[in-house]
Amino acid sequence: MEIYLVDGTYELFRSYYGAPKFRNKLGYEVGAAKGFLNSMLALLRDKRVTHVACAFDHVIESFRNKIFPEYKTGDGIDSDLLAQFSLAEEVAQALGLVVWPMVSFEADDAIATAVARFSRKKEVERIVIASPDKDLTQCVCKERIVCLDRRRQIVLDEAGVQEKFGVLPGSIPDYLALVGDAADGIPGILGWGKKATAQVVSSYGSIERIPEDSNRWDVSPRRAKFLSENLRNNRNEALLYKKLATLRTDVPLDEELEQLKWFGAVKTRIDRLVEEFEDATIVNRIFLYQD
Repeated sequence: MEIYLVDGTYELFRSYYGAPKFRNKLGYEVGAAKGFLNSMLALLRDKRVTHVACAFDHVIESFRNKIFPEYKTGDGIDSDLLAQFSLAEEVAQALGLVVWPMVSFEADDAIATAVARFSRKKEVERIVIASPDKDLTQCVCKERIVCLDRRRQIVLDEAGVQEKFGVLPGSIPDYLALVGDAADGIPGILGWGKKATAQVVSSYGSIERIPEDSNRWDVSPRRAKFLSENLRNNRNEALLYKKLATLRTDVPLDEELEQLKWFGAVKTRIDRLVEEFEDATIVNRIFLYQD
């Protein structure tokens, strides 16, 4: 079997900026949630999608904000988008999907936890992480655990991650810690660009193993001395950023593997969405019901 783990937060953002806007008769903007519904219907039409779960950032902030206040927050996100998070979760539940709404953790942590748990099951042939989020590439393993960019229909296996970032999946947190990740509010270390970081990290595997003195490095990136000095002077910060970029695999998820099997939508919940979206055609596009 294959397991599909959907980054619901990304899907909602994608719909908000890609799907038509729509305000219902109560004056609420619901276009992104409706776009999310259509996206999930397209996924569920794939006969390979038999076991699926969807993770959301129920709130944007997480435990990471407590250890690094500059980490990403909900500031600057359009209020019309924020207001649709709960509705998107309701959509996923109406479709009969397992939903993980994260509060203390992030959606990515829930997905990483599910990967760690279910990849141990012999009956699981492949796990597909439906997200282009670079953080999640650290979960990739050979061709059995992959990331899928559904918009561009690009699959990243282990070789693909190495080709794209220049490092193996297990070194992605180290890479992001040094390069930085503007989307998550991680500033990185001054001077450590993508090329030099990939060169050094691919050689040593982790920040902890990089020698302080560049004269001892077995690679020779440009401005090696400058890089080593910045890393030496900011090593604690680099290790903090790595902690921020490392996904947790201890999220308390209740579901066992068999509970991820998809049986169809829940009619009473779909009827509620028909009213919310003012769109009776939804019923015709849901092809299997579960009472």
